[in-house]
Amino acid sequence: MPAMSSDRARYDRATAHLDAPLAVVDLQAFDANAADLVRRARGKPVRVASKSVRCRALLERVLEREGFAGVLSYTLEESLWLARSGVADVLLAYPSADRAGFAELTSDPKLARAVTVMVDDPAQLAVVEAARAGREEVRVCLEFDVSLRLLGGRVRIGALRSPVHTPERLAELARAVVRRPGFRLVGVMAYEAHVAGVGDAVAGRPVRSGAVRLMQSAARGRLAALRAEAVRAVRAVAELEFVNGGGTGSVQHTAAEEAVTEVAAGSGLYVPRLFDHYTSFRGSPAALFALPVVRRPGVGVVTVLGGGYPASGAAGRDRLPVPYLPAGLRLAATEGAGEVQTPLLGQAADDLLIGDKVWFRHAKAGELCERFAALHLVDGDRVVGTAPTYRGEGRAFL
Repeated sequence: MPAMSSDRARYDRATAHLDAPLAVVDLQAFDANAADLVRRARGKPVRVASKSVRCRALLERVLEREGFAGVLSYTLEESLWLARSGVADVLLAYPSADRAGFAELTSDPKLARAVTVMVDDPAQLAVVEAARAGREEVRVCLEFDVSLRLLGGRVRIGALRSPVHTPERLAELARAVVRRPGFRLVGVMAYEAHVAGVGDAVAGRPVRSGAVRLMQSAARGRLAALRAEAVRAVRAVAELEFVNGGGTGSVQHTAAEEAVTEVAAGSGLYVPRLFDHYTSFRGSPAALFALPVVRRPGVGVVTVLGGGYPASGAAGRDRLPVPYLPAGLRLAATEGAGEVQTPLLGQAADDLLIGDKVWFRHAKAGELCERFAALHLVDGDRVVGTAPTYRGEGRAFL
């Protein structure tokens, strides 16, 4: 509690000249989290997931650090924008049907060298071919599904991503790529969402947490063997520049696999609240937003302006932002985080005055940046800079 009170005091001092709503990134926490990701990656490069950052200045800050290399992007339009901005290695994490983007990619040598597109179906190659407006070779990465399959595939645990889930099918897809002129197969990505993206220490849910730990322990062994077999199958078809895996929650486990050449991570830089529930690592909350107190409806209640910033995913209370500082505040069960105002309950409310800031944590990482045009960069108890988010640069990629 004393540390949290100290943090609140320095955030309030740093932003005393700024009106809320506003968002900040604590640079000391951000850099410490980056160093921890590098430590857990065990010497393998970390490719930073841009969707979890959504701020070019902070992407550049990370890429300047030893241990980070390349960006994992989320749309083709964003990939081209980053490449035009000087990022030399952009891996698009998801398949695209952006015909205008593919026309630009195939017409520009600089972009074609910098951007690698994701494929898990030959039909996606046909989209690229139909949109081709130049002769530049398209770099291709194959996505391999590594969800946990039990009981002969009747039970499946993991994200619904690639339809390719056997080494044989992956090799077949690899052959489809190398047979087509104008494409070059350079990588494989296999993201273990059921390990990297599921917390295994959820407060108040010991049974579920224990079940998740058992599932993840079983999944890691199978995952390593499956990924290695799949990579061998593809390397028999073409040389690979990289094999990407992992995520913030599984960096150290994925990095230990010989078949993996790089790991991906992004949320671990900001450490949103969904990442409080992991036994594999502990990070420091680095991205926060502040809302101003605008009402005092009664004893033990204040109302702040704004706050309705839910995170993506299956709807539930775990997708809502939570009041963080001062400690002891909670959302009202009947209202949650409101579109234009949010009531907060708790004894701490009685110490808040009109105009005071309440500091919140978002449930996920980069989605916060879709709500704010700028991130105020805090070092100690000072704002040392302000960086535009993607939104602040006039970019809305999804």
